[in-house]
Amino acid sequence: MHVPAEAVPDAVEWVTRRSTTMTDDIAGLRRILKNARTIAVVGLSAEWHRPSHFAASYMKHHGWRVVGVNPRYKEVLGQPCYASLRDIPHPVDIVDVFRRTEDVMPIAEDAIAIGAKCLWQQIGVVNAEAERLAREAGLDTVMDRCVKIEHARLFGGLHWAGVNTRVISARRAV
Repeated sequence: MHVPAEAVPDAVEWVTRRSTTMTDDIAGLRRILKNARTIAVVGLSAEWHRPSHFAASYMKHHGWRVVGVNPRYKEVLGQPCYASLRDIPHPVDIVDVFRRTEDVMPIAEDAIAIGAKCLWQQIGVVNAEAERLAREAGLDTVMDRCVKIEHARLFGGLHWAGVNTRVISARRAV
């Protein structure tokens, strides 16, 4: 059943508001991930079992240039690790945030200052003020999503999550 937007007064406002906020649609996420090649992972850990390490390892394996941002380390995944975004000596496409929500605003300010194209807040990280600041500065913004999961979902790679993608079948095992 089709309901015209005029029949739902808030529908037009919702669509308008939604189109000026974070990227949350398949086409937008695909565009961001397809056009980016360098990702700065803020909060990258050298510990293999941490989500930031796993996501960064996946992205590196898929041809991305991964730049760690964590003052605790000099190197992670065989690449230099920097104390802050502003220390990175080359352009960055995506700033991927593995930090607490309350820590995101200065990271957003740094992402703007270095000319990043996207501020990506990982699952569980939702700072609307930082998102608004980045968006108003012209950056794409994503909140509460994992860059690794979205890349695997949109471009193939679910086998990294333990899904056996060699055989897809609706048949039940006998």
